[in-house]
Amino acid sequence: MNTKNLCELTDEELIIEKKNLKKSKIINAFLIGFLASIIAIGIVSSIYGKNYSVIIPLLFPVYFIYRIVSNSNKNKKLETILKERNI
Repeated sequence: MNTKNLCELTDEELIIEKKNLKKSKIINAFLIGFLASIIAIGIVSSIYGKNYSVIIPLLFPVYFIYRIVSNSNKNKKLETILKERNI
């Protein structure tokens, strides 16, 4: 998003931000699914392989999922402004 205050944006600029928001939601959903599958495959392989040292590197995808989810919560302000203006 721009560094400008969202309330000061015109309708055209908000439409552009809405398109960017839609793209970022799709990309975030894909990344969360990809990282969750890495976690699932790692857990299954560590259980069947009896190698529990693999579980520690699986914390990285968990951290990245947390960051993606926390960044997506920041977009709620943009969504509320879009609803207020009926865009």
